Amino acid sequence: MSLRVFNTLHRKKEAFKPIAPGKVRMYVCGPTVYDSCHIGHARSVVVFDVIARYLKAIGYDVLYVRNFTDVDDKIIDKANQLGIDSTTVAERFIKEFYEDMDALNVERATIEPKATDHIAQIIQFIEKLVKGGFAYQVEGDVFFSVEKFEKYGKLSGRKLDEMEAGARIDINEKKNNPFDFVLWKSAKPGEPFWESPWGKGRPGWHIECSVMSSEYLGVTFDIHGGGKDLCFPHHENEIAQSESISGKPFVKYWIHNGFVNINQEKMSKSLGNFLMIKDVLKTYHPEVVRLFLLSNHYRSPIDFTEMAMEEARKGLDKMYALLLRVDNTMGIESTQDIESGNCWQQFCEAMNDDFNSARGIGIIFDTVRTVNRMLDQYDENINFGKLFLDPIKKNIQDALADIQRTGNILGILLETPADYFEKKQKQVLEQKSVDPTMIAEMVEERNAARKAKDWKKADQIRDQLADMDVILEDRSEETVWKINN
Repeated sequence: MSLRVFNTLHRKKEAFKPIAPGKVRMYVCGPTVYDSCHIGHARSVVVFDVIARYLKAIGYDVLYVRNFTDVDDKIIDKANQLGIDSTTVAERFIKEFYEDMDALNVERATIEPKATDHIAQIIQFIEKLVKGGFAYQVEGDVFFSVEKFEKYGKLSGRKLDEMEAGARIDINEKKNNPFDFVLWKSAKPGEPFWESPWGKGRPGWHIECSVMSSEYLGVTFDIHGGGKDLCFPHHENEIAQSESISGKPFVKYWIHNGFVNINQEKMSKSLGNFLMIKDVLKTYHPEVVRLFLLSNHYRSPIDFTEMAMEEARKGLDKMYALLLRVDNTMGIESTQDIESGNCWQQFCEAMNDDFNSARGIGIIFDTVRTVNRMLDQYDENINFGKLFLDPIKKNIQDALADIQRTGNILGILLETPADYFEKKQKQVLEQKSVDPTMIAEMVEERNAARKAKDWKKADQIRDQLADMDVILEDRSEETVWKINN
């Protein structure tokens, strides 16, 4: 099955055929850097990270551009609140963005431009719109006239004569039409500004993406992505201003991811349910967060709940437990050079159906169960010799190679099982405020009691540890412990 993608522009799945054979040029709207990133940002970034990884894995040469909006009203407001300049605010939260996304195993985009590094190109772009009669100046502000672009609304399906000014539309008496949008804002006292033909000011939000995408990808490129909330007005406005100048289609495939809800409620500052990535990572392993974010189809909403996160954690535990079991049974550390098998083929079929990571994850779990059954067979027949065991071992190696290859696409299973479980236990200990040194001392004291055949004391210590959710396992040479979570 060849790759098919749901194109928001036409509201249906379409065969994916990039403009240049073998090459994909992709632009995704990045963050406005005025605050810490929340779990909704994480979903968009992770979704398009997986899309880029998959396109590369199936042989495409991918040029991926994701921008930073580093000049904006919200950044200026934050700077005023903190008593610092807007550049410092932007740089602080760009740094934090990278810290969050690096923790989530997000690969860097090919190019990550900032709006403020492209002011000259933005001014030139606006000048072309003014000269072409698509934009007009009023007292130092420049607006795009939506009525001059006949196809305005084609992405969102909205029609100008049916829309009412309101949500997400800046009401401004200077505008000829309420839906006209700002290309250049005249500077207010104390705000950052650049010189322009219209006076001191700064670019509007929508213009920067049109300029930076055309700068690095050309006037028409393959994929433009972002959250569903950007479809209107941001992406609609990008189309209008870009196609007014070029006269050519701006983007071939539009891809939009769904929202993250919190306990069935929309994330909202007024509800106080914004979950920042850095706070979520204090509780959950980064790969658990990725697995959760990819567990629904990217276009569907996903609900962040303790139950959903616990399911993701248990699922990842099962995957790593299998890797650990294989390593302990057969000593396999790497299967990267082994040819792929049925799991990879099925995974690709799922991803070729509009990047269906949810179905792909289900296929991985099926394969994990299959490999565990093969390991049972291997253990049961361990005394039958190499000739009998080699075919089973080969099947296990092939399946494990598939699991690891799919993991590379999803950005999971990137650690050794030992490191994963060690980090997991450390995190649980911190959450439960349990001192591992104290536990080790109690285990040692219990071992001494057992050696002295003081079974009552040994049982008391075991019970004390059990109350702390510490589980003991007495082996022939040592006693090991773990946290029950």
